[in-house]
This record gives sequence, C-alpha cells and structure tokens, in this order.
Amino acid sequence: MLPRVSPLFRFPAAARRDPDVEAWFGCGDNEPLRRLVLPWFEALRAADPDARELIHDGRPTACAGDAAFAYVDAFSGHAAIGFFQGAGLPDPAGLLEGAGKQMRHVKLRWGEAVNEAALRTLILAAGRDMRSRLDRGD
Repeated sequence: MLPRVSPLFRFPAAARRDPDVEAWFGCGDNEPLRRLVLPWFEALRAADPDARELIHDGRPTACAGDAAFAYVDAFSGHAAIGFFQGAGLPDPAGLLEGAGKQMRHVKLRWGEAVNEAALRTLILAAGRDMRSRLDRGD
C-alpha cells in the first residue's frame, strides 16, 4: 500500500519570524509594491496562533504551523495576496481571481481602493481553513 500523500504544502523549516522574509520587504526593484503588501503579510501572520513563515519560490509565504496557506508577491504593475486553498474560500465581495483547481489571489494596485474588511475576512478564513485541515489530518 502506498503512503498517503498530503494535498497541503508542508514546510517543516518554516519559522516564527524568518529574517529572509523581513529582508524581502526592503529590497528589489518592486520595493514600493512590496511595502504595499507588508500590512497584509502582518495580517497573515496574525491569522493563526501557530503562524510561521518562509520564502518559498521567491515570495513570503505564511503557514499555519508548517502548512502554507497564503503568500504575498510584488510585480511591476501590481502586488498580490495569494491563497493556496483559495478556491474553497467564501468570497462574497468577489475579490479572488484565478481559475486554478485550488489557488486564488487578490491583486492590489497603487491608487485603487481595496475592500479592506473583505480582504481581512478572506485572510482570517484562509488561516482557519488551514488550521481545520491540519486538525482533521488532511
């Protein structure tokens, strides 16, 4: 019998505070957009009592324990908050974009308002969702 493979992204090396994550926010060509998502990464850090983080695929990634639930990134024209299990999150405000099987993201642009309450609700829902997946043993 084959071992059961978890559908979750697991990162045992994730730390409570990763200095590489801190450094990411202060460097690079897209530094202003990186700073735009910094408060949202702080919200990701607060979304789970056992929040951990690391740089994965070049972007700050937030984990509930060792299971990744969200990331932030900055591009030339926008920043993004991505949710690894975003397709299953309730999104009554319609913030989530993407058509993948699981992942969804929210784009942030300079000068465009974002529904902050709805985004905070998404972030909390993503943290709770991942915590419940871990508690169930997914």
